[in-house]
Order: sequence, then structure tokens, then C-alpha cells
Amino acid sequence: MNGNVPVPAWLVAAWERLYVLNNGVPDRSVNVRNIQTPTLFGDCRIPKDRPAFPHATSLRDLSDAELETLYPQEGFSGFTSVEGYIVTWHHEIDYQPPDGTIDIGRVDFTGGRSMFEYGVQATYTEHWWNLASGDGCYFGARVVKRRPGGDRIWEILSVNGDHFIYARNRLENLPMASSLADLIKSTHATRDQILAWLDCEVSHGFVEGGSQPWEIQFSTLPYRTGKRCSFIDRIVVDPKTGAVSGLAEPDEVWSFPVNTLVLDDLLILFPTRPA
Repeated sequence: MNGNVPVPAWLVAAWERLYVLNNGVPDRSVNVRNIQTPTLFGDCRIPKDRPAFPHATSLRDLSDAELETLYPQEGFSGFTSVEGYIVTWHHEIDYQPPDGTIDIGRVDFTGGRSMFEYGVQATYTEHWWNLASGDGCYFGARVVKRRPGGDRIWEILSVNGDHFIYARNRLENLPMASSLADLIKSTHATRDQILAWLDCEVSHGFVEGGSQPWEIQFSTLPYRTGKRCSFIDRIVVDPKTGAVSGLAEPDEVWSFPVNTLVLDDLLILFPTRPA
């Protein structure tokens, strides 16, 4: 399974989670966005009560207590597969550590713009709302970083219409744990280790519609909120052919699994290739 098989059209959308049921009570305490393209997806989950930290320009600007407020965040990105109405989201980048479970759910459409998701390996119910279906305008980029110990998915961009989610991996894989908070506690992690583990970006934003193009709305890195997604400046378009490529580092391999944009749109959204 490599993520090249398109998912059904009914799943391709920019989704907002309205609530998740906890003991039968709707929980609306987290801002959740899921951007699904025909193959790639991104999911960003930021607690609504997380402080903004306007003084911070990096994780090192945060105190130990302030860093703790980032532990519960969630964010992941990868590709999606569907069998009937059973959907599996394959996490190639994940803010939280692996816990041995698979992100798999059964979805049920009730008509209109609502979708319910029921857990297959866990007991939960999530109510989703279709913000937009993208009008056939989808884009996706995946960057693989070559490492001596094995290649790693390093960056993923998923675009559906005016919504995007960008994910960038941390330098090292996390060991298995029930949560990031439990991992930090159980290993008695140092501040430098905590900073390294928290350095994983999953950001949701708007292609157009913010105060600037590609503006980030929610992010696991709070100082990225309100900023332009700088990854976009590494994607370039040939103004004659519309061919898309990436400004890759020597150890990177780029691919563009999804691109339904016409030349005029590409030239507006991305830089043109240097002559």
C-alpha cells in the first residue's frame, strides 16, 4: 500500500470536527481540521484553551511550564485508504508517539454536510462538518529525507481548495508510548530532549482568505500561528509547462502525488522556476 489509490469523492473535503462524544457528552474543547485530498491527508488538533504565547519566536522561548501546555496537542499526516465505509488514515508524520493502534473508523453520512465517524479499534464517535469540497482543486507534496538508518517521510503538504495542512517531522522517531506527556514523564526527559520531541509542526491554514496567502491558522508550534507557511516558497512552477518541482536539499526526494491545479492557479500560488 503506497497511497496512490484515490479515495472516494465523498471523503475528499476540508473537514471540521464539531465534537467528539466523551461519556455521551459532546466535547468541543479542541479545534480540529482534517484536510483530505484524493490521496494525502492532514489532521491538526489544537486545544482551544492552549495559550497563544505571542512573545515566543521558537520553542526555546517557552518556560518548562509553558512547554507542558503543548504536550496534549495532536497532529498527523499521511495517506488514506478506504474499503466500503471503513477508512484508515496512515500516519507518516505524527505529533504524538506510536501506541500500537491503527487510526481506523467507520463513517456514516446523514445527508447534507455532516459525517459521523465511529471507532473500530477504540470506542468513540466524532461529528464532522464539510467546510468545503475544493471544487476539484487539490494539491499535495511529499518530501522524503534520506538517512543512513533508513529514509523518512519529512514533510507533507495537503491542499483542498482554500484549506491546507502542512506537516514537518521531528529529527528522531519517538519510542512507543501512550502519549507524549507519558513518554516525557516516564523517561525523565531533559529540557533539550523535550524541545527535540516537541519540534514537530502540523499546521492548518488558508491558501487565500487570511491576511496573507498561505497564512497559518492553528499550529502545534504556537509561534507559527498567523505566519506564512514558508514551505510554499520551496515549490516552484515552470511558467511555460506548468511542471512543478521542489527546491530540494541534497538528501531530499520530492514527489507531488496530487495536482489538479491549472497553470494559471499554479502561477498565482507558487513561485516560478528561476531562469
